[in-house]
Amino acid sequence: MTPAKRALDLAVALLLIAILALPFGLLLLWLLWREGRPVFYVAERMKAPGQPFALWKLRTMRMADPGANSGVSGGDKASRITATGRLLRRTRLDEVPQLWNVLKGDMSFVGPRPPLREYVERFPHIYARVLQSRPGITGLASLHFHRHEEWLLAQCRTPEETDAVYVRRCIPRKARLDLIYQKRRSICLDLSLMIETAAKVLPGRRGKR
Repeated sequence: MTPAKRALDLAVALLLIAILALPFGLLLLWLLWREGRPVFYVAERMKAPGQPFALWKLRTMRMADPGANSGVSGGDKASRITATGRLLRRTRLDEVPQLWNVLKGDMSFVGPRPPLREYVERFPHIYARVLQSRPGITGLASLHFHRHEEWLLAQCRTPEETDAVYVRRCIPRKARLDLIYQKRRSICLDLSLMIETAAKVLPGRRGKR
């Protein structure tokens, strides 16, 4: 990560924290009242091969039984998503806690979505290249493949089917987009992708995606 990219991340993260502190605090109180504990979901993700970190999100699913499948989310997990969770996911409010990950330097605002250790270990030749970019909250693949990925995985009915579809149809296509970003990355491109992301999640714009 270049010093300029890191400076942009810190400046935007601190600005958003200042703006969102009060409304996000109220959101946490509402979630605590409506959904109960835990409010946050903390999961292991990889920022580079062999370098895990704790990714923070707002919890959007009912708690799973011990030993339940913890892979990518497909149709097999749809029944666990709460009504509140669907709203949080649609507006991407569930990802606001990742501002903490940005401040810590685990993530950038723009980059590939941080993968599960399982897939980094299964496909080292792909992620050795993709994770040369710091993982991001948004990115080229997030903006231009995420909705199709959600549709593909929503059709799956078992963890095995979800994994097969993710491996065969999602990982290669996301990797191609992430590597295009990697070749073209610049502060101007990062700002453009951040603005495009904001335009898609702001009220009044979601129906235009």
